[in-house]
Amino acid sequence: MLLEAVRRLQTRHQGRYGSPRIHAALRAEGHQCSRGRVERLMRRHRIRALAGRRFRPCTTDSRHYLPIAPNLLAQRFSASAPNWIWLADITYIATGEGWLYLAAVLDLATRKIVGWAMRDHMRTELPLAALMMAAQRQRPAPGLICHSDRGSQYAAGAYVDYMAAIGATPSMSRTGNCYDCDKLLRPDGLTHATTDLVSLR
Repeated sequence: MLLEAVRRLQTRHQGRYGSPRIHAALRAEGHQCSRGRVERLMRRHRIRALAGRRFRPCTTDSRHYLPIAPNLLAQRFSASAPNWIWLADITYIATGEGWLYLAAVLDLATRKIVGWAMRDHMRTELPLAALMMAAQRQRPAPGLICHSDRGSQYAAGAYVDYMAAIGATPSMSRTGNCYDCDKLLRPDGLTHATTDLVSLR
């Protein structure tokens, strides 16, 4: 019964889903129903998403003892040529597979995503895979600056060693703001690229 499925999904997601997301989840389960029907059913039975402040997790864990690279950009976010400065960041998105983490590398000059990776975790392997894709596709010359936040993934030995192997220099954002690098990627970065990237899955 459709109503039972709606209530089950609403309970599973702790009341956070409104009719659009409930409809998407129902279709993913194989239910044949329109969005309008789901909306009317939820309204009739007073099933509503919980109101409240939108939660946005911080994907940066800067409480570590790994070496921190200096901020080589110093808030000057421009590049005169491709493959001179790359920005790296991690975000999270909802997909048909559940919540996944997306790491991406953006070229500051072209504002294009040059490398990305998606996993169900955000260990060092995630941003490293994105960086490796970018390096293999772009083949940057030595001297490239790779800018990120101060997260442990970007300060880890495997990530730093790979940057050294391709002749890149690490740069890290100022302390105390886990959203600093994410803001740099708007409007043409991760926030608006996730839909296209998910469609590739």
